[in-house]
Amino acid sequence: MSKYVALPKVELHLHAEGTLEPELAFALARRNGVSLPFATEEDLRAAYDFTDLQSFLDLYYATTAVLRTRADFHDLLWAYLERSAAQGLQHVEVFFDPQAHTSRGVAFTDVVDGLHDALVRAGAELGITGGLILCFLRDRPVAEAAQTLEAARERLDVLLGVGLDSAEVGFPPAPFAGVFARAAELGLRRVAHAGEEAPASSVTEALDALGVERIDHGVRSLDDPGLVARLVREEVPLTVCPLSNLRLRVVDDLTAHPLPAMLAAGLKVSLHSDDPAYFGGYVGDTFDAVDGAGHLDDATAALLARNAVDGSFASPARKAQLRAGIEEWLAARR
Repeated sequence: MSKYVALPKVELHLHAEGTLEPELAFALARRNGVSLPFATEEDLRAAYDFTDLQSFLDLYYATTAVLRTRADFHDLLWAYLERSAAQGLQHVEVFFDPQAHTSRGVAFTDVVDGLHDALVRAGAELGITGGLILCFLRDRPVAEAAQTLEAARERLDVLLGVGLDSAEVGFPPAPFAGVFARAAELGLRRVAHAGEEAPASSVTEALDALGVERIDHGVRSLDDPGLVARLVREEVPLTVCPLSNLRLRVVDDLTAHPLPAMLAAGLKVSLHSDDPAYFGGYVGDTFDAVDGAGHLDDATAALLARNAVDGSFASPARKAQLRAGIEEWLAARR
C-alpha cells in the first residue's frame, strides 16, 4: 500500500473526459450503440502511446463519442471518484469540455447535470467536496466559446469557474480575453492551461490577458526568471501533472522532471493526475511515481498537498479541515 494513501489530497487539474478507462468506454459504447475504432479494450489501451499533446488529443476526442446521456456523464465521473477516494482524494475541481459534446448533439445540460450528480453523490457517500470548471477548447472559434459561456448561465449555481485547454501550440490565450472577462462578470473563477508545450510567454499571456487565478501545468515557467519571480511574488498556484508530462514527452524521465527546481524557486506547485485513464495513474499513483523518481519525502508531500488546498476554490472552512488533515498525517509520520 502507498505510504501516501492517508495523506488528504486535492485535485485541481483533472479532466472528466480523461478518466474514461477502456472498460467503461466499451461498456458505454455497448449501451449507446456506438462503434469504437478498436476491437478490444486491450487494443484501445495499447493506443495510449503518445508522441505529443496532439496525438493524445486525437484519441481523447475519438473516445468521447461514447458519452451521450446524463447517466453516462454521471457514471464517468463516479468511477473516477470511487477510485480516487481509495487513494486519499478529499476535494476535486473537475474540468470538462462541453464543446466536445455539444458539437456531437449532446445537450449542454446533460453534460453538466450528469457530472454534478456524481459530485453530489460523492459528497454524500465518500465525503468528497468539489465543483465543476467549464473549459473552452482553444483550438475552436472564440465565438463558440462565447456561446458556450452563455449556455452555461442557466447552470451557474453548479459551476466554480472556467478554464482554457486543448492544443497549446498555435492557439494562444489572448483571443479569449473577452470571454474570460465575461466569465468574471458572471462571478466565475478563471484558470488556464499554459506553459506545458507552449513557452513561458504563454503563462504571462494567460495571467495578463485572461486574468487567471491558477496556471495549469506551467512547467516551462522556469525558462523565464522574471516570470518565476512574478509567480512567486503573486503566489500563483501551478497545477503540475508529472505523469502527463512523461507520457506526452514533455520530459523523457520523471527523474528529470523540473518539480524539484520549481519547488526550490518557491513556486506554489501541487501534484495532479490530469487525464489518469490515459497517462497511467490517479492522484495517489502520481505521488507514488514522484516518490519513486526520488523527488518526494514526507515534508515535501505535505507541502505539495498544502499548496493544492491553498490553490483550491474551496471555502475557508473546508480549506481549514483539509489543512488540519494534512498536519495530522505529517505528525503521524514523524
